Amino acid sequence: MATCYRHPSRETGVSCSNCGRPICPDCMTTTPVGMRCPECAKQRTRVTRGVRSAARVPRVTYTLIALNVIVFLTEQGQFTVFGTEVHGTVFEEGVLDRELIGVQHQYWRLITTGFLHVDLLHILFNMYLLYLLGRMLEPALGSVRFAAIYVTALLAGSFGALLATPAPTLGASGAVFGLMGAAVVELRARRLSVMESGIGGLIVINLILSFSLSGISVGAHVGGLIGGALAALAIRTADARKLPALGLVGCAALSAIAVAGALLAAEATGGGFA
Repeated sequence: MATCYRHPSRETGVSCSNCGRPICPDCMTTTPVGMRCPECAKQRTRVTRGVRSAARVPRVTYTLIALNVIVFLTEQGQFTVFGTEVHGTVFEEGVLDRELIGVQHQYWRLITTGFLHVDLLHILFNMYLLYLLGRMLEPALGSVRFAAIYVTALLAGSFGALLATPAPTLGASGAVFGLMGAAVVELRARRLSVMESGIGGLIVINLILSFSLSGISVGAHVGGLIGGALAALAIRTADARKLPALGLVGCAALSAIAVAGALLAAEATGGGFA
């Protein structure tokens, strides 16, 4: 196997899409025309937008972060690090709750729960991960596909939370875990090491925290992780068969399954944070 031209001790199966030199994960830069080495990444390349066009600026990522922050400022009423009793109407009308969904049919909570956070630590952690993953994935996938994966993962996280956590749940980490799952699919498709990229370790650490800390919705995290990975796989499979539109259809189908499952699971009551 070839070794990185900048790090001879590291084997790699990836080459720069411009000059062809082998590059390791530390030397890779994601561009609209594939992975590039540090030197070629600095060069300006004229790109013709095609079916699998990429977003140079991760606008969806920034928009999602802005929406989460705006909702947080609206809901909280005051800043605290570890929680507050001051939540407000937005918080109460958006939290994921089995009884309110199953009995009172407040289905919008499947989506609004992903934009609510209980304190500063909660939102800062989720938005930091969203920022990192979004800046990596959205330029590679394109804004529409990135948004489709995010929504699918959010709904899958809501399904997982209702299935596994009887308590009211909130947080964006179901969707964020979905982006981690999508990142794994993309890395494997590009023949990059999941562990060397840092994504593997990020998933392991977050899963350990999910299972070891109290008040965490494991169902939301695992559900989102699976949903995001399946959505990215659907997009990848459709592209491989030169039917890119089917990737979005696949995401829509996965979202519909997640919603149907969530409605079936919405039968009881109970508290946890995603």
